[in-house]
Amino acid sequence: MSVRSHDNFLIFGSPKIEEDEIREVEAVMRSGWLGTGPRVTRFEKAFAQYRGAPHAVALNSCSAALHLSLLASGVGPGDEVITTPLTFCATANAIIHAGATPVLADIDPLTSNIDPEQVRAKLTPRTRAIVPVHFAGRPCDMDSLMAIARDQNLKVIEDCAHAIEAEHRGRSVGTIGDFGCFSFYVTKNVITGEGGMVLARNEEDASTIKVLGLHGMTKDAWKRFGDEGFKHYHVVAAGFKYNMMDLQAAIGLKQLEKVETYWLRRKSIWDRYMNELADLPIGLPASPESDTRHAHHLFTVEIDEARCGIARDAFLDAMTAQGIGIGVHYLSLTEHPYYQEAFGWRPEDMPHATRVGRQTVSLPISAKLTDQDVSDVISAVRLVLP
Repeated sequence: MSVRSHDNFLIFGSPKIEEDEIREVEAVMRSGWLGTGPRVTRFEKAFAQYRGAPHAVALNSCSAALHLSLLASGVGPGDEVITTPLTFCATANAIIHAGATPVLADIDPLTSNIDPEQVRAKLTPRTRAIVPVHFAGRPCDMDSLMAIARDQNLKVIEDCAHAIEAEHRGRSVGTIGDFGCFSFYVTKNVITGEGGMVLARNEEDASTIKVLGLHGMTKDAWKRFGDEGFKHYHVVAAGFKYNMMDLQAAIGLKQLEKVETYWLRRKSIWDRYMNELADLPIGLPASPESDTRHAHHLFTVEIDEARCGIARDAFLDAMTAQGIGIGVHYLSLTEHPYYQEAFGWRPEDMPHATRVGRQTVSLPISAKLTDQDVSDVISAVRLVLP
């Protein structure tokens, strides 16, 4: 007998969508303006204000945000960019699409974030930038990383896909480096279905990203076809189709109003997991570092077969059979055939990321979860462990 029935399967990362988001999307549909328009501009301003950033540019994904931030940083062929092996493939792929070579620095096994000392060990004369990933919503050691960047005259592009609410020593992540890149994918803390945002320190970089994100044109579509009359545009770069739509921004504006409420809910779920799973032979996340704010985007546990009596993949299958949707964040990038063939990466080169990637499991932690949902997750974990 499973904890939940097939008809009541708990979907991992299912977002909380309420009536105000639905009404706002309906209003966009009725307005006749679905593409990039005034709601995108409002969302950019609201997000910049929430994070305390001077400039924000909305795009269609965090992948696009990373790619254009690299290009705005001047990264290109012949350059190297250091990043973490414990991340989604988009982080490395953005570096590749910019024409540069990704270089991996292993993680700190306690935090699962990139280890600054490993970054120092990977510096070469070709290093142009560092892309730290605030894994699971835990801020990286930005003081150490920024010190390296200053010493070596490097750009820092923060991958904040997990970390909308996170802070490091009183500063919002995404505003510490030169650029901060955020995701509004359907499983994230603020969702637009698909979508991303770049925070930039200076107006010139933000303008470059805005132009590159819409075909390299000098005018937004809504400014060309708005009620002020047709506006001619010029193409000033070979840009990309990376713009956000008003349909997406409409959801994001309403989600952003509730970001702190949802964070508090996820924190309460995190705390309950920490308390009620503490007696089990599984690896729990380290407590957030002092003077930081964890975004609590993922709750990852480690399933070490020697300790737990069950292999990680068998645990995944057993939890699914109990009606609980779970995730894996992430297999080390060194495990994937493309990168092995393209760069010669091997799992043994990144021992900490490899071990964590082979043992990690993400339990549900969406703000949508009810207290009963959380109880079901805890019950399933206890039933599955031998």
